[in-house]
Amino acid sequence: MPRNEPTEGTDEWGGERSPKRRKAVRYGVPVAVVGVTAATIGLVPAFAGVGSPDLPKISAQDLVAKIATSDVQQLSGTVRISTDLGLPGLPGGVGAGAFGGDGPSGGAQGEDGASASPQNKLMELASGAHTLRVAADGPDKQRVSIVDKAAEYSFIHNGAEVWAYDSGSNTAVHSKAADGAKRGSHHGPHQGRPEGLPKDLKNATPQDLAKEALKAAGDTTSVTVDGTARVAGRDAYQLVIKPKQSGSTIGAIRISVDAENGVPLKFTLTPKSGGAAAIDAGFTNVDFAKPDADTFSFTPPKGAKVVDGDKEGAKAQKDFEAGKGFKGHKGMKDFKQGPDGFNVIGKGWTSIATIKGSGQGLPSGKEQDAAGDAGKFLDSVGDKVTGSFGSGRVFSTRLVNALVTDDGTIYAGAVDKQSLIAAANAAK
Repeated sequence: MPRNEPTEGTDEWGGERSPKRRKAVRYGVPVAVVGVTAATIGLVPAFAGVGSPDLPKISAQDLVAKIATSDVQQLSGTVRISTDLGLPGLPGGVGAGAFGGDGPSGGAQGEDGASASPQNKLMELASGAHTLRVAADGPDKQRVSIVDKAAEYSFIHNGAEVWAYDSGSNTAVHSKAADGAKRGSHHGPHQGRPEGLPKDLKNATPQDLAKEALKAAGDTTSVTVDGTARVAGRDAYQLVIKPKQSGSTIGAIRISVDAENGVPLKFTLTPKSGGAAAIDAGFTNVDFAKPDADTFSFTPPKGAKVVDGDKEGAKAQKDFEAGKGFKGHKGMKDFKQGPDGFNVIGKGWTSIATIKGSGQGLPSGKEQDAAGDAGKFLDSVGDKVTGSFGSGRVFSTRLVNALVTDDGTIYAGAVDKQSLIAAANAAK
């Protein structure tokens, strides 16, 4: 087979926009992916084709373009996700309420539909190994099921109807799809999902994780092609993304890309500190044929408790804005700090999000004694640090670190502790 050659012209890759590129835009491929350019992606001359299977050589530039122009609309399969972020375990008796209560996705919904609330399933995906069954048929039909040993949780979007069902509690949450989803304004099997499904759960498949990673590609990033592989019975190229910035906690991201249609089949993120992958998500089997229509049909089982998700969501938002369930906060005004309240400093992989403090930091001294288990927990997971900014604590996982200063200002990012301290010092 002939080697893939770059297209010529003056499009985003330096060539004239070809019919294939126009087709990619028409299908709603994210601009952040299509617009990645050879000048900013940090490409090095590396090619695939070594190892098994034996595939035609392809440049990193062409492989990224292959992902960007992939217009697969239909698929079904099984995804295995393993997550090891190094999150600390909660000590006995310390729950979410000890750190400020439930958010808008918990609290109010917790009374009626918490077990079936999509937001509440995110914590389960934050650690351990999980099996997902996924299916998509264009922008109006998707299904994601989290399969457990004792129960199954499913999220179904079928046109204007959205269902979330937890078999363990026999509880279903019913909502109407967001206008964008009903209109089909976003194309592709992983676009146009209704607002009922949180962004993090939307991005649970290898395709979505890969596109999020490629958004970060710029002059701070090295992108290469490193061999080939067989994933879910499919031939694939191996795309490797590495930060060039030393302060990043991310070592490398490896994406296995279907050699035929450009769909990412496997996504692996390895921390700079080494060890097991922090995130490893990949298809164990996949079929690109049109799924059966029955896949997206759902009727609550007999005896199931059915919750009005739109009504509960509106109540949760109202409670959040009023500050209900948030200890130490008076509602949204504590979170709206004006134009300087939330900011992002730095760029690329070492970007740091900052949230201006309200003058109230973490408990210390007698306050810790009063906080009981919550104070002890903070001591067990947070490292006390000092600098010209004052003092505070750094809370660490294998990927994300956060510095909370004594005045309540937060610095967080996928960067090491010294980068956070330097950012806090520079802000003073």
